[in-house]
Amino acid sequence: MKTVAEIMTKEVITVGTETTIRELAELFVTHRISSLPVVNAAGSLIGIVTESDLVEQSKSVHLPTVISLFDWVIYLESEKTLEKELKKMGGRTVADIYQPEAVSIAPTASLSEAADLMSTHHTNAVPVLENGRLVGIVARIDIIRTLLV
Repeated sequence: MKTVAEIMTKEVITVGTETTIRELAELFVTHRISSLPVVNAAGSLIGIVTESDLVEQSKSVHLPTVISLFDWVIYLESEKTLEKELKKMGGRTVADIYQPEAVSIAPTASLSEAADLMSTHHTNAVPVLENGRLVGIVARIDIIRTLLV
């Protein structure tokens, strides 16, 4: 059975939180990728940013549902959700739109483990970490390519 190390992309393109939205879009288009690891100044993984995060900037604002009862306004949704949505929509850099909760996988993991992780977390790519260091990225297309061999 193949491992993640055998199919992952080893030369990983990364972005920092200061990368502009325009630069991010150019990377997605130029390299035909849909997810990029976000790293800090030391090169440590701090999150992931996807095409979906970028597309969310163009969606309509969803105002929270409220109930008015005896001069009280009761929010049926979190105000923080609206705040987060507005921040993403007006974002100028990766810091404004990326997902800080990036799942990762070890290079020794099996392809089925990678597929399970992608399916469970609804993600197209997973950063590969070895001893806390980013050593690659594995995407759904990498797993699909193994079906051709």
